[in-house]
Amino acid sequence: MNWTQEKNTLTKNFEFKDFVSAIDFVNKIAKEAEALNHHPDILIHGYKNVKITLSTHDQDKVTKKDFELAKRIDKLITI
Repeated sequence: MNWTQEKNTLTKNFEFKDFVSAIDFVNKIAKEAEALNHHPDILIHGYKNVKITLSTHDQDKVTKKDFELAKRIDKLITI
């Protein structure tokens, strides 16, 4: 899974070949997040890098929701 857990978050950085690929990935994440009604913080940086931060804000900790969304995000890389 290769996500980093720190305090109340799970984070992972993804690097793509170009900006358009990074944006396509973000759009795929948006669909998964909506399906779970659980929305990550997304940072696009360095034009082709995407940092995802997951946390269940109303519980101020990492929960099953975060691990489920992380698993779904990881599967998007192989699509």
